[in-house]
Amino acid sequence: MSRGVSAKTKLSGKEKAAMLLIAIGPERSAEIFKHLKEEEIEQLTLEIANIRAVTPEEKDKVMEEFYQICLAQDYIAEGGISYAKEILEKALGTQKALDVLNKLTVSLQVKPFDFVRKADPSQLLNFIQNEHPQTIALILAYLKPQQSSIVLSALPQEKQADVARRIATMDRTSPEVIKEVERVLEKKLSSLVTGNFTTAGGVQSIVDILNSVDRSTEKYIMETLEIDDADLAEEIRKRMFVFEDIITMDNRFVQRFLREVDNNELAIALKGTSEEVQQKIYSNMSKRLVEMMKEDMEYMGPVRLKDVEESQQKIVNTIRKLEETGEIVISRGGGDEIIV
Repeated sequence: MSRGVSAKTKLSGKEKAAMLLIAIGPERSAEIFKHLKEEEIEQLTLEIANIRAVTPEEKDKVMEEFYQICLAQDYIAEGGISYAKEILEKALGTQKALDVLNKLTVSLQVKPFDFVRKADPSQLLNFIQNEHPQTIALILAYLKPQQSSIVLSALPQEKQADVARRIATMDRTSPEVIKEVERVLEKKLSSLVTGNFTTAGGVQSIVDILNSVDRSTEKYIMETLEIDDADLAEEIRKRMFVFEDIITMDNRFVQRFLREVDNNELAIALKGTSEEVQQKIYSNMSKRLVEMMKEDMEYMGPVRLKDVEESQQKIVNTIRKLEETGEIVISRGGGDEIIV
């Protein structure tokens, strides 16, 4: 579904890039595309397709930000960060100069363990599975959740919960420690722009990873954490969304995700679930669909637990994607979220 862009909405980097490409026209955009990766071109093309219109105000704002960042890059090249900061403060004011430099310096940094991000998860698993759990946790905390989830799922069970706990309780790691880990792994880590401590790990980091692993791995890790550290397990659970949490969803949002779900997949997912979950689903379907669903479930007979969990995970992934696009709202860990 195409969309307009509200001035009140905070734009993502991809949205700004798409608006900039629209603003400069197809010929110049085509020249820029020649220097991008296929994945980046696909993402930007999708963003451009989803933007219905760009107002003159939005165009000016994006172009101005782009111009300021280009200026800052030139100033940094001429005399470094300090020189750029001095010039920009005079031209834009202290706060605006700081905003521009922050955006630029973040984009200039090479993320820790960047070399690992390009590795196939199976190769990565062979590379780190025999390392200490703390080392594995540090590496996985810096990777994309989808990549980390594959590695975490493939680790021996006795390591999974230990690594998950270490990611969740990780706070800040100094560049020296990161460099030492990389040295042990016989790789070179790109130098950090600053000597400040870098933040990775934490509860949200392991939540993102667990949200991407298969259900059996997720359940095993959570059950183990509940034994080892009940408070931590509770904090993680508050931030997660699992299939059973459908019962807490607003009916409007249940109806929205049901439109995206294959009925056969849903029938498999409902096998073995509680009556409460089934009733929540049925109450948001027509009587005819409910009858068909029950007939399908009865007709298919016994289903492997693995198949049930896979279907549930697919539906959960659909719900999470809809949440990311803002089409539905998921209430997590508390009753103070008001939906109007």
